[in-house]
Amino acid sequence: MIWNEDFETMKTTEREQVQLERLQATVNRALRNVAFYRESFARAGVTGDEVRSRADLVRLPFTTKEDLRTSYPYGMFAVPLRDIVRIHSTSGTTGTPVIVGYTRNDLKTWAECVARLLAAGGMTEHDVMQVAFTYGLFSGGFGLHAGAERVGASVIPASAGGLEKQVRTIRDFKTTALACTPSYASAIAGAMTEAGLSREQHSLRVGFFGAEPWSEGLRARLESSLGITALDNYGLTEVLGPGISFECERREGLHVNEDHFVAEVVDPATGEVRADGIDGELVLTTITKEGFPVIRYRTGDLCSLTREPCPCGRTFARMSRIQGRIDDLIIMGAVKVFPSQIEQVILDVEGATPDYQIVVDRAGGTDSLEIRVEMAGPAPAITQRISRKLGALLDTPVTVTPVPPLALARPEGGKVRRVVDKRPV
Repeated sequence: MIWNEDFETMKTTEREQVQLERLQATVNRALRNVAFYRESFARAGVTGDEVRSRADLVRLPFTTKEDLRTSYPYGMFAVPLRDIVRIHSTSGTTGTPVIVGYTRNDLKTWAECVARLLAAGGMTEHDVMQVAFTYGLFSGGFGLHAGAERVGASVIPASAGGLEKQVRTIRDFKTTALACTPSYASAIAGAMTEAGLSREQHSLRVGFFGAEPWSEGLRARLESSLGITALDNYGLTEVLGPGISFECERREGLHVNEDHFVAEVVDPATGEVRADGIDGELVLTTITKEGFPVIRYRTGDLCSLTREPCPCGRTFARMSRIQGRIDDLIIMGAVKVFPSQIEQVILDVEGATPDYQIVVDRAGGTDSLEIRVEMAGPAPAITQRISRKLGALLDTPVTVTPVPPLALARPEGGKVRRVVDKRPV
């Protein structure tokens, strides 16, 4: 189902004109009200008047997460604090958190973007949505909640934690849609099996999963264990929250809400824009946000773009599913691997769960790799198979350590921190 046909199926030429007008307004607002942008534009030798076409975006300087952190707490706000009606932030687990402000119009825009995401999964006013993201400074819970209310669904703000309660809620409240991280959905699926709740005894039919990269293997497992259609969506607190892009029923890439965001993919090393279909770092520019606009924000996420028409009828550009993060690339001598590659090996071993953490350490000048996998029991045969397969893939010894379910820390929105690098800098 298409929520907003006027924008989601708009002709490309018309949308490009909308983007240009909104981009120009955003650049002017940022230059007028945010000291960081006045200074960064001056250093780059460009002015807002030079943005005369959509193609001129490439002339503007990038914004990085470090720039946002340096402006803590309110330095990036483009409106007075009295006009900010909601504040969210990143977790700050790897440094100073990024504080994001929303005006009333921003919250309306956010709900609109998430409504499109949910409608693409077939959600209507007849659904019951269980939001199992953490409610707090993390943006995921509130974003999905508002979008579900926008489509008229009944919303259960279950938050994260308490698997028995999640299962009981799914059963007793006849939940039809689940929103959470894919790793937490996997834990819920395991708890449902332990509780003896079969697919015939619950009403779940669709899952909206995001906030962490996840593989097609995990999608298949979630669909099989929960009896649902599992859909990916993408969001960043720094840019908006959930609702930047989403899968439709075709699942051939994530539609970018291009009337609110301009997406680019660049070479991570040089910053040069890459052609459609070529992998690189996703860069996003907000063109409707009032409180916290960001221009050419380097997300650190790896994907590609396509502008080929989607059979669903939407004309938005589509991004591939996130393949990993630049800063999650594990380098151990000649070995280079992303967590998604390790996840696929784990999922190929029958009996293993997709809830894992990679710990890199160094002793005596030698790097070591430990994979902690959540399991219901010791399962020595499973850990041996995973260790053997990973050792063959990486051509280096790998230690696999089983840990109890939910033993891995989930500090933000229920998502596991995939890589812990203990090596001295």
